[in-house]
Amino acid sequence: MIVCFPAEILQGINSTVYGHFGSAPGFVIVNTEDMSLKEIQNGDQHHAHGMCQPLKALGGQKVDAVVVAAIGMGALMGLQAQGVRVYRAVEGTVRENVDLMQRGVLPQFEAKFTCAGHAGGGCAGHH
Repeated sequence: MIVCFPAEILQGINSTVYGHFGSAPGFVIVNTEDMSLKEIQNGDQHHAHGMCQPLKALGGQKVDAVVVAAIGMGALMGLQAQGVRVYRAVEGTVRENVDLMQRGVLPQFEAKFTCAGHAGGGCAGHH
């Protein structure tokens, strides 16, 4: 499975999972079958609230899943419409979240947990 993790500082498997998908500076893409990875910059980092384009952010990189602590409704719906599963991350590194995902512990993201905005408390505690 090809899994995307937003990261503030790209440090491979040891990157800390960033709190919000759309405003993450970059992404760590992990192939969980062989643990190979690549890092990419967020191609849509400076978008207006509600205008996140997840596939643009990923630079066309195909992924099966995204693991993130917080995400806006538009981005969640956009990813799901493309068949991408979205999981709710726990604090920690990409490595820790991959392990939890492979053990089936990470829950899929539900609409009720999405962010209301980039500022003003919509995602308080996730940035």
